[in-house]
Amino acid sequence: MPLPFAFSVDLSTLAILALVAFIAGFIDAIAGGGGLLTIPALLTAGLPPHLAMGTNKLCATFGSATASYTFYRRKLFAPRQWLNALIGTAVGALLGAALAHWLPSAWLNQMLPAVVFACGLYLLFGQTPAAPLVADAPIGQGRQWPQGLGLGFYDGVAGPGTGAFWTVSSLLLYPLDLVRASGVARSMNFVSNACALSVFIISGQVAWLLGISMGLALMVGAFLGARTAIKGGSKFIRPVFILVVLALTARLAWQHWFGPA
Repeated sequence: MPLPFAFSVDLSTLAILALVAFIAGFIDAIAGGGGLLTIPALLTAGLPPHLAMGTNKLCATFGSATASYTFYRRKLFAPRQWLNALIGTAVGALLGAALAHWLPSAWLNQMLPAVVFACGLYLLFGQTPAAPLVADAPIGQGRQWPQGLGLGFYDGVAGPGTGAFWTVSSLLLYPLDLVRASGVARSMNFVSNACALSVFIISGQVAWLLGISMGLALMVGAFLGARTAIKGGSKFIRPVFILVVLALTARLAWQHWFGPA
């Protein structure tokens, strides 16, 4: 079996994956869930599950870093208010990625389509709660630990939809508006992506050339998406996002559940 860094795809496939990464970065910066596009795309391109997850973490780290910096620069995320969540997220992501590394590939093949499909259904039927912004309202510290540990662990072991879950849970738990909740989600996503990536790098489960190519495309999408989110325009992306997610999920489910053994 070729080494992960030697994994190659033809130029047309690389171009398609870069386009998917651009769209994923744009969507992820607005509402989260970019991994719902990139992980199925990597799997359908032929990467084994562990390699797909590690490569996805590499490109996702590019995008989440760009988006989180954009929110921070616009003063829409204050790290000092979220230290407990940042630490909890880092610990959870390291534990989750370590567990994912030891899961058999056959399990991941069966699990990932189910996770992606469940996240897609959640985004399709779930309602994003509205929370009015309360200026200078205190941010609860105690609840940040379980939130960070839980979502960080999930991002490490699976990942799809983590940004969306961060946004929704932050709206429910804290006095934030949607834009600031998105800033929290992007920043925590960056921490969990970077921590999980370190585990996949150590285990040699990253296709570097593919991940960097997709990461650069994802950065451009994340930059544009973060600016769009800050300006308040995101509703138009939802139906397209859900349709693409469900289509890719159907392809994965057919490949790994119903296709030839």
